[in-house]
Amino acid sequence: MLFVDKYRPKALSELHYHQDLSKRLSSLADHEDFPHILMYGPSGAGKKTRIACLLRELYGPGTYKLKIDQRVFVTPSNRKIDVNIVSSNYHIELTPSDAGNYDRLVIQDILKEIAQTQNVDLNAKHRFKVVVINEADSL
Repeated sequence: MLFVDKYRPKALSELHYHQDLSKRLSSLADHEDFPHILMYGPSGAGKKTRIACLLRELYGPGTYKLKIDQRVFVTPSNRKIDVNIVSSNYHIELTPSDAGNYDRLVIQDILKEIAQTQNVDLNAKHRFKVVVINEADSL
């Protein structure tokens, strides 16, 4: 395990910068409904760490049981595109800009698939899944 991953904060309460934002996200996680959120900032600002902490606040430690898949998408011109997807039972994380001009196709297919499946854990506090789109600014 990398040093960075070993000592990365695992809860919103462990984040020391922008504590007002952490409190607001924590209160949002306590509600049944959850809005769409767009997080932005410079490289290395802790966006992924804050999202991981928020997911843990929403669903518990099961969000750290990750699996990495390489999915193949077929374009209308029969071209095959490989995209790496990181997922847990509660969320899916992808970087569609790796697909080049076909990023829209990748997002559409993933969202259709998620909309057609139910959450695995029926006893979960929240019945929705989270889609994390990395590098959305380059779509």
